[in-house]
Amino acid sequence: PAIVSINTTTSRTSYDFFGREYRQEGEARGSGIIIAHNDDELLIVTNNHVVRDSRKIEVIFVDDSTADARIKGSDDNSDLAILSVSMSELTSDTAAAIKVATLGDSDRVKQGDLAIAIGNALGYGQSVTVGYISASDREVALGNSKGKLIQTDAAINPGNSGGALLNSAGQVIGINSVKYASTEVEGVGYAIPITKAIPMIN
Repeated sequence: PAIVSINTTTSRTSYDFFGREYRQEGEARGSGIIIAHNDDELLIVTNNHVVRDSRKIEVIFVDDSTADARIKGSDDNSDLAILSVSMSELTSDTAAAIKVATLGDSDRVKQGDLAIAIGNALGYGQSVTVGYISASDREVALGNSKGKLIQTDAAINPGNSGGALLNSAGQVIGINSVKYASTEVEGVGYAIPITKAIPMIN
C-alpha cells in the first residue's frame, strides 16, 4: 500500500534533418514510494528519469484509484524526484488504503540478505520479485554522476524504476533505479541506498 505506479506523458524538443524544431510526444512508466503526507499533500519519491520532461503525471494507488501529481523537487545527479499529490484528490477509501513507507537503514545491509522488489514492472501494475543482496556498495553511473548503489538479483524490469527495494521486515532499504540488460548479463539490478537518499529527499 506504500507503493504507487506512475504513468507519465512526456514532451521533448527534437530537430529534424534541416534543423527545424518540433515536439516529440511519448509515454513512460515507473513506480514511486509514499514517504510522507499532511492535511494538504501526499509526497512520493521516485527516480528523476521517470518524470523528467513530463507534462502530465498520473499516480495509481494500491486500490487502482488515480490522481494527478506534480514535481515538487528533483535532482538529476542523484536521479531522485519528489512528487506531490493533493489530498483533496483522494477519496476517503483511498486515503484509508494507502500507507506511508517504513524506511530502513541501508548502511546495515549485508551481502546475502533477502531483497524484495515491488514496482510497476512493464507498466502492468504492481508486482513483487524476490532475491538477495548481491553487493552493498557498487559504484555505478547514476544520472550525471557516479554513485554507490545496492546490487540485487531480484528481478528489476522497465517500470520498476522508483519502486522500493525492501528487507525481510518490509522496510525500504533502496529505491530501484538501474538494470544492466544484455545477453551476457543476468540478475544484476541496482537500487539507490535509502540512507544516502534521505538527505536529498529532505
